[in-house]
Amino acid sequence: MVDDDESRAGARAADTGGSGARAAATGGSGAGVQSGARAGAPAGARTGAGGGDSARDRGRDGDRDREQPGRWDDGLIARRAAERGAAVADLAPGADDTQEPDTLPPLGGSYGGPLRARLDALHELVGLSRTRVESEALAEAGRVLDEAAARQRLSSRHTVIAIAGATGSGKSTLFNALAGVPVSETGLRRPTTSAPIALSWSEGAAGLLDRLAVPSRLRRRPLAGGAADTGLQGLVLIDLPDHDSAVTAHRDQVDRVLGLVDAVIWVVDPEKYADAALHERYLRPLAGHAEVTFVVLNQIDRLGTEAADLVLDDLRRLLDEDGVALGEHGEPGATVLAVSALTGEGVPELRDMVAGFVQERTAPERRLAADVDAAAARLRPAYLGDGRSGLDERARDAFTDRLGVAVGAQAAGEAAERVWRRGAIRACGTPWLRLYRWYERIREHGSTDPHLAGPVEDELTARQRVEQAVRVVADEASRGLPAPWAQAVREAAARGAEGLPEALDELTITIGDAAARPPRPAWWPAAVLAQAVMTLLQIFGALWLVGQIVGVVEPGLLPPVLVMLGGIIGGPLVEWACEGAVKGPARRYGQEAERRLREAAAACGRARVLDPVAAELMRYREVREQYATVVGSRPSARIVGGSRGGTGRLGATRTGVRGR
Repeated sequence: MVDDDESRAGARAADTGGSGARAAATGGSGAGVQSGARAGAPAGARTGAGGGDSARDRGRDGDRDREQPGRWDDGLIARRAAERGAAVADLAPGADDTQEPDTLPPLGGSYGGPLRARLDALHELVGLSRTRVESEALAEAGRVLDEAAARQRLSSRHTVIAIAGATGSGKSTLFNALAGVPVSETGLRRPTTSAPIALSWSEGAAGLLDRLAVPSRLRRRPLAGGAADTGLQGLVLIDLPDHDSAVTAHRDQVDRVLGLVDAVIWVVDPEKYADAALHERYLRPLAGHAEVTFVVLNQIDRLGTEAADLVLDDLRRLLDEDGVALGEHGEPGATVLAVSALTGEGVPELRDMVAGFVQERTAPERRLAADVDAAAARLRPAYLGDGRSGLDERARDAFTDRLGVAVGAQAAGEAAERVWRRGAIRACGTPWLRLYRWYERIREHGSTDPHLAGPVEDELTARQRVEQAVRVVADEASRGLPAPWAQAVREAAARGAEGLPEALDELTITIGDAAARPPRPAWWPAAVLAQAVMTLLQIFGALWLVGQIVGVVEPGLLPPVLVMLGGIIGGPLVEWACEGAVKGPARRYGQEAERRLREAAAACGRARVLDPVAAELMRYREVREQYATVVGSRPSARIVGGSRGGTGRLGATRTGVRGR
């Protein structure tokens, strides 16, 4: 990697005639130090970035560390011996057999608490939405689930932190300062770092490094006493290529590794801290990952104290504009600090912060929780609609009424009522009135068929009215739903409407025409008999008068006239009484016929349209509940996708131009 720190260090050493120790401290003789360490230099002989501690003091500290039981150094030989199935005495004859077992957590781990519930809900959400939501929208959620499963199978005792930065920001120098030895190559050639370099403070990180595709030749261990640093036990530090490298393969490696690490340290310098490639491509899309983000302003030795404070404040302002929450005043968020990897200023503070962060052993879960937040924000338009959605009783009743109109339920009831009343009048009316009505029908229609009272419709069900009823209820049900689920509701209603008119026609035929053969009430025979008596009285009175005229019967005008008048007046009175008595039963008969047809049409519409629509709405309510669990109750700083814009995942590829 290119480092301006090294060029400045060389110039400073040449001007002041400084000793080689200063050059070694700044990485100028890093190759010699590294080769000496590989040759078996003692642990106390490490050359520190600050150069303040003596080798003798470090050696004594290392001896005291090795005397403490339960340390990582003490358990290493025992673990290796257990893995190989050999006795501890064979590999370390002088080792103490009474050492306490390793207190680090076992390899692998499990997600518990809210994160486990959120992952389960996200899994259910993806399963319920595969046929409803576009696969592109679910791809990020599937990636998060895959990464969660892969990370869970690997070591939970390690925290993988990547150091990323632009060309010339000094990230490799900072990497070496944190390591305590020059591990990552530095120099004037640009770019210097061409592949990720890993530094692990403890064993058991091979699976994590395999996942990151770090070659074995680029895996390092802190040689000169770094392993004795208990605060960094479990840390895996990754030095990445430049994110703005001219080599495309380098940028691809940065994006790939950033999508897999637990945390990231962004190294910026006073010249390029506001670079659009950094803010638009990474920091802004990763605003939701603030709790696993460190932003380090390097090379403050180039600035005065006041200028460094101004640059640091401006950096905080830019991060706030990007939507990155700052971890200040005890609130969760990104850590921002200023260091000089060249002079060592601020490096101990950064090391202490990293050590505390690693010892919490919560970075993988924090990172995964931020990934779940980002996936939930990306899925938000697919699960959150505008306003209340669903079918209420008013919409259901309106749909039933429209189907009733489509099948002609009201008309059928009115027809049944008219037929009932007509039958009563016809059965109980006078013969002379029935004869007159028969004559009127012949004169108007030229036929005696009573069913030819009007034109007959070719279709029993108005198809257009059925289609309109389905469209209206589909619009009512889909109102307020997100676009994928609104479309699913409309498609379910359309599928049910394909055969609904034909089904209603068959249903109408099956029920039959209520006006075809209406039932006769029990009092009809008595009314018919009374009308027959009235007719007979008329005939008897008429014959009586004729007999008197021809002299067969004794003269007497009044009795036969009274008998005839009784029959003539009694017939219409019987007919009028029957017509009044039939109004109530006829109305009830028509209402019953209308009710049966309406209920049958409603049952058909419910089975074909309302039930599928209700099933889609029920599925949507289920996914809404799962989505609410996925979102959880995390702080707003961890929510991605608001007004700041951008989806949040490490390794994003969106670019843009920042206007200053």
